Amino acid sequence: MRDHEHPHGHSHEHGHPHEHTGDGEPAADYADLAIPDRELPPGALTRRRILQGLGALGAAATAAGMQVGGALPAAGQSPQSGGPAVSDDGRRFGWFAGDHHIHTTFSRDAMYEVDDQVGNAQRYGLDWMVITDHGNVAHQKLSIDQITPKIAEARRKFRPLVFQGLEWNVPGAEHATFFVPPTEHAVDVLRGFELFWDGDVIAKNQNPTGPGLITDSIENTPAAELYGILGLNWIKNQLVAGTVPAALVLANHPMRKGQVSPHELRQWRDTAPEVAVGWEGAPGHQAAGTPAPAGGGGARGEYGNAPNPNSFAGYGPEFYRTWGGFDYATAKVGGLWDSLLAEGRSWWITANSDNHMTYLDTREVGNADAAFYLANGNRGLRTDGHPAHHEYADFWPGFYSRTYVGARRRDYLSIMEAIRAGRMFLVHGGLIESVEVRVRPGSGPGVTFGGRTWVRRGRPVTVDITVTLASQPNFHGAVPRLAKVDLIKGAVTGPVGGDARDTLAAPGTSVIGTFEVPARARRTVEFSHVIRDTDEPFYLRLRGGDGKHLDAGGNPTIDTVGNADPWDDLWFYTNPTFVDVR
Repeated sequence: MRDHEHPHGHSHEHGHPHEHTGDGEPAADYADLAIPDRELPPGALTRRRILQGLGALGAAATAAGMQVGGALPAAGQSPQSGGPAVSDDGRRFGWFAGDHHIHTTFSRDAMYEVDDQVGNAQRYGLDWMVITDHGNVAHQKLSIDQITPKIAEARRKFRPLVFQGLEWNVPGAEHATFFVPPTEHAVDVLRGFELFWDGDVIAKNQNPTGPGLITDSIENTPAAELYGILGLNWIKNQLVAGTVPAALVLANHPMRKGQVSPHELRQWRDTAPEVAVGWEGAPGHQAAGTPAPAGGGGARGEYGNAPNPNSFAGYGPEFYRTWGGFDYATAKVGGLWDSLLAEGRSWWITANSDNHMTYLDTREVGNADAAFYLANGNRGLRTDGHPAHHEYADFWPGFYSRTYVGARRRDYLSIMEAIRAGRMFLVHGGLIESVEVRVRPGSGPGVTFGGRTWVRRGRPVTVDITVTLASQPNFHGAVPRLAKVDLIKGAVTGPVGGDARDTLAAPGTSVIGTFEVPARARRTVEFSHVIRDTDEPFYLRLRGGDGKHLDAGGNPTIDTVGNADPWDDLWFYTNPTFVDVR
């Protein structure tokens, strides 16, 4: 493969107005676990003192980190959670491509410098990106100080917006992206959060500041799950204190090991709806399933696992594989994602590279010794000149997976606001250049992805879809062809409680329209659908594919371990639009 400039690497301004809203879900009511300094054991007291020394993250924020309460800062200072929007304000937005899950040599299992990642993100057309090295003791103590100036320098050298974040070992679950915008106390917040709430750090330090000792980040216990909730509370209280203006958490590869249960997802969203906003609908590591001899012949997305003692018991074997490159919980119509949407929850999907080591690269890790990383907080400088290409699992940021966000401006807070609002669609392999939707109850401009509108009971709703087709070769050297677009509708039946918090299915969700793309179509295609059954609230979402691997119902098929060419099975997905009925 030859590196070349991506044809889709520019933002596109669209004059379509939109409206959006949060879902205003209440925060969970957890007990105040803060105790006086004199009653803390030495290890916990040391951890508290460290956080108290971080300037704006002083004693009040330390105590508040284990509490729920307080209003968010005023609009413009942090993301807001409000009621349904019912009118359009005529704002414009552009689509900006990005990736929120990228690793460097400051992760224990990756190898690239910050400049490698940001330079390639620029080369392959990204507008924004998040550096998310793995949380652990060495990273917290050593890596943050080393990577921070490198990220600052990359922001001066390259075009993409570079967020600094980390990949959180969520206690009682698996991993999540946590990131903040580059403001005065951003690094302090990352450092303090990792020290207090990263499951690996808690387990290794054995200095609990919450419900008790956990022996492993992934252990499936109430204490571990509570640490995850307290961590989200801590982030939320940094917003209350004004320490950072925004913060987001997105669960990564949620079904890869089945360690995040449905009730945990609901707890996260209930606890901090302005922070915990979604998950990877499509994981990284998309090259991992490339069949031999061209690739390593593994599992696409590195979804080649089976249930383990810490997995949620309700997940069947199908959850541990990707389907058309997407996580089963997202790909299954009427599945886990739809069960969250059916409650009216604003729970969004993303796609990213999870880049550690790039497919067909000839370079190698500078120092693969685990002891070296633990002692130095990095893996050294990657080496060049290996004679053979490697069968690594990843694509460069922007090369294959992209999350497009509809932001008013290309700046840090605008990108974060758009993610939180759900104005996003996901594309693999350059299948399309863009997709627009307008959900219109009667006349007017309507709403787009992540939006919420309303209709009078029994009145029709019009859905207008415009897709800009791929017009130039992707990075595999072919011009992809979109074969069809599916319109998916689900009934909004309201929140669940009790044992139903582990609900996995939404029986009221189905494909209500499939639009075939004519072979002669070139630049854009437009489709329209009228929904006349508007007795109850509902949501709508889109997906589209190249039509190469479908089951009898037109759904994606399971990716075969050892034989899943990612370029031969391309899809796009959008986030939903909600329609209330009055």
